[in-house]
Amino acid sequence: MKTQSKRLLSLDALRGFDMLFIMGFSSLVMDVCALFEGGSEWWISRTMEHVDWHGLAHHDTIFPLFLFIAGVSFPFSYAKQLSNGMTTRSIYLKIFKRMLILIGLGVVYNGFFKLDFENLRIASVLGRIGLAWGFAAILYINFKPMTRAIIAGVTLIGYWLLICYVPAPDVPGADPLTMQGNLIGYVDRLLMPGRLIYDGGRFDPEGLLSTVPAIVTAMLGMFAGEFIRIPEEKISGSRKSLYMAGAAAAMLALGLLWSLVFPINKMLWSSSFVLVVGAYSLGMLALFYYIIDVRGWQKWTLFFRVIGLNSITIYMAQRIISFSSINRFFLGGLAGLVPEAWGTLILSIGYVAVCWLFLYFLYRKNIFLKI
Repeated sequence: MKTQSKRLLSLDALRGFDMLFIMGFSSLVMDVCALFEGGSEWWISRTMEHVDWHGLAHHDTIFPLFLFIAGVSFPFSYAKQLSNGMTTRSIYLKIFKRMLILIGLGVVYNGFFKLDFENLRIASVLGRIGLAWGFAAILYINFKPMTRAIIAGVTLIGYWLLICYVPAPDVPGADPLTMQGNLIGYVDRLLMPGRLIYDGGRFDPEGLLSTVPAIVTAMLGMFAGEFIRIPEEKISGSRKSLYMAGAAAAMLALGLLWSLVFPINKMLWSSSFVLVVGAYSLGMLALFYYIIDVRGWQKWTLFFRVIGLNSITIYMAQRIISFSSINRFFLGGLAGLVPEAWGTLILSIGYVAVCWLFLYFLYRKNIFLKI
């Protein structure tokens, strides 16, 4: 029976919405709040930054949402590869190639070309995406949904027990849920090459052990993508949106309940964090899918799709190209004519605009970085 295989515009738009915050929108929101007395302490301003340890802010959802979206895409790309006659061996090679490229780009992002290898950080956001997505893709190819659901559940429960009840052996008496005493840092100190970036080089938020629950984040996306591919004759788009919203609510409740014993923590990528942010990701997907792909309200999505179609490009480009210098060249004079807070806001708006125009140029030239 034919399944839905067309490109999801909602997925490109949601990816663009997510990357917009990396592209300077978080700073823009904070600068708007700073125009008002006490605005820097407003909830919306504070949620544009990562929490220090336990807890959750909107800024903590950006990375896992991106990984979730990468998972949603895979059932579609896998089906397309099979329909094009690709062998399983070729698909595996493509998965491993993507993993290695993302790991390599992550190292480049961390400053490889400074050639300061003693202080080079190997762990990275892109590296985690590559590893987590890659292992989730291999599980997708080899196991049926129920088996994968069991694997995901066992992984989260096992990770919870391991992190909460096995402290770092080299920090006697430490709380296993602190940055100093957790097992994740200990494993990285033993096995992770390169520099760790927190606690004086003793902990890394994108380390080896905490990548394991991140695989489940990618798996959740693949479950969602697999569900969306069910033929419309069996489940309508509206019902799919409703079921995904219901699943998100259930996942949120379970995650909040779990957080009572295993706190929500992005740096640990705790099991409760996986569920709570997975609920947010699934809820956002349900909303975007319903509005864009089900209802067909698509004209407004161009702004986000321009970003979403070149998400890795803008992530790397901000590290390589001085968009701030370009922004100041055009808007620095204007920013200097107004009060400081307004000048900062003008430069924040300009930075987002410069980045978007760069991506729009690539979009119009049909240039996309595909990995």
